[in-house]
Amino acid sequence: MIEFEVFFTRVRQATSIATQHDLAKALGVNRSAITQAKRRNSIPQKWVLALSRSFQLSADWLEFGVGKPEVVPTSFVQEHTATCTVPKVYARLCAGGGSFEIEATPIEEHIFKQSWLEKKGTPSAMVLMDVTGDSMEPFICQGDTVLVDQSQTTIHPNTIYAVGIEDSIMIKRVLTTQHNVTLTSDNSAYSPIELQGDELLSFRIIGKIVWSSRDY
Repeated sequence: MIEFEVFFTRVRQATSIATQHDLAKALGVNRSAITQAKRRNSIPQKWVLALSRSFQLSADWLEFGVGKPEVVPTSFVQEHTATCTVPKVYARLCAGGGSFEIEATPIEEHIFKQSWLEKKGTPSAMVLMDVTGDSMEPFICQGDTVLVDQSQTTIHPNTIYAVGIEDSIMIKRVLTTQHNVTLTSDNSAYSPIELQGDELLSFRIIGKIVWSSRDY
């Protein structure tokens, strides 16, 4: 089993992840999970897979140091036919009070046209997540699947983000001032969530919602 420091050194070498806080954010886990892994001096296999998917890295290199860090891309005869695989993760975003189903383990894969994804952000940092709850209706509804770009964490007005507060995750519009953060819903039945002071320490932007799909 791979040792924590060996794994973390490789991750820092090949990605923009620089701290254990960054690692927790990239994996979609609580900071305490990183501390526990370091104490056990071992890395869950699902973390290796998740980072391999998110950053297009070789899982063998991450785990064993074998080969090169980057996954060799498949060659296509025509550039416009190039596709990209995006993992759908177990975690569900709550359009309400917050979901405790935050596991970042991929459960399936979906294929998108690469050029289309590149117009929306960074394909290697994207994941698909299901939405539960009605606080963002009618724009985003119960059962929708959203595409989250984890590379886009800078807050812009009137933009929808996947966010985390302590051990729960949700989907909200985010407003900021000098001293607080306000999470708002599109459904007027839900009151804004105000975060300030020490509450901001547990708040994080998981990524920007760049697309959503809906079954009828």
